[in-house]
Amino acid sequence: MERHVPVAAKEKNMNQQEIMKILPHRNNMLLVEESEMLDENTAKGKYTIKGDEFFLNGHFPGNPVVPGVILCEMMGQASCCLLADKVSDCTPYFTKMDKVKFKNPVKPGDTLESVCTLTKNRGPFYFIDAKGYVDGKLCVCAELSFALVPNEK
Repeated sequence: MERHVPVAAKEKNMNQQEIMKILPHRNNMLLVEESEMLDENTAKGKYTIKGDEFFLNGHFPGNPVVPGVILCEMMGQASCCLLADKVSDCTPYFTKMDKVKFKNPVKPGDTLESVCTLTKNRGPFYFIDAKGYVDGKLCVCAELSFALVPNEK
């Protein structure tokens, strides 16, 4: 049975240290610097592309552009506030990226602002509508889904 479920995060605003309590990502793969709840079903996250990230090496020399799959990862991680009170002893895993569209390139110096809205959940599966903007201009959008998988003890 599908249903729309409001989720209340414990924290309204999260810095990277607080985000690391929810996400297992570290070092080069933690791609959200802050996240905040906009309402009970919508979170916003930010990440500023510095230019020295591993994924820019060779993509593309002389004209670096953030790869699309990395933009999807950034939006997925920005969703962390939506699952904050659900991830205790679980790891959130991507299960699907659907209807992904890339509208404008994201380059070094840009700050990607992701707006992520929980649309429904079914058991351990959560479905999120995500949009990524730079200076208010839509760069990427997608429908994402996650499974919360219990951690092995």
